[in-house]
Amino acid sequence: MSSGSAVDPAEIAKFEAAAHRFWDLRGEFRALHHLNPARTEFVATRANLKETAILDVGCGGGLFAEALCRAGGRVTAIDMAPGMIAVARLHAIESGLAIDYQIASAEALLLASAVRYPVVTCMEMLEHVPDPKATITALAQLLAPGGQLFVSTINRNLRSFALAIVGAEYLARLVAPGTHEFERLLRPSELAGWGREAGLDLCELAGLEYNPITEQCRLTANVAVNYLAMFAKPAANA
Repeated sequence: MSSGSAVDPAEIAKFEAAAHRFWDLRGEFRALHHLNPARTEFVATRANLKETAILDVGCGGGLFAEALCRAGGRVTAIDMAPGMIAVARLHAIESGLAIDYQIASAEALLLASAVRYPVVTCMEMLEHVPDPKATITALAQLLAPGGQLFVSTINRNLRSFALAIVGAEYLARLVAPGTHEFERLLRPSELAGWGREAGLDLCELAGLEYNPITEQCRLTANVAVNYLAMFAKPAANA
């Protein structure tokens, strides 16, 4: 799943190959399904989603896009993996949800449409693009003045390597081995700097703490591994 200015074909192919298993609650995406209620809570309690135009970038098979739609949003969702978009469209039809799914990158959407969104989300995608700074810039440009950007990703440190890669991928097999590369993980300070350069203010950080035994996830102040960030774009008259 990628929308960076230099799309990584290998990353797209990785998710393309697993697209048909995206909604398998016992498959390699099951941890993502368990994270989703906490991610949705973070966004829904900080942004007005009801009847709001929302852009979900790197939507995969539509898990978070569907949650935003169920919360009342008018959702456009984009991804560069055609198989994921096909799965997302089918699942939305089966669920009776109206979501505008498109095979596109953030940069392509900027060129194709003048629409700017009050809320933009990008969940578990930045660690899969070659140039996350460029992606943050594109996401900022897709935001309407006064809009909010929500990002979810993984920190880069020894703890995250032990838990998110060694533990989750190779020991517990919660995620397919090879899903994440340590050098592509992102420190919050890096994310904050790129957002600042793109004209955004970092408003809040929150951790996502996952218990593989209970398969429950909760929001926490600890951002050592999985974390969420909320950015705001200044209003036009600010």
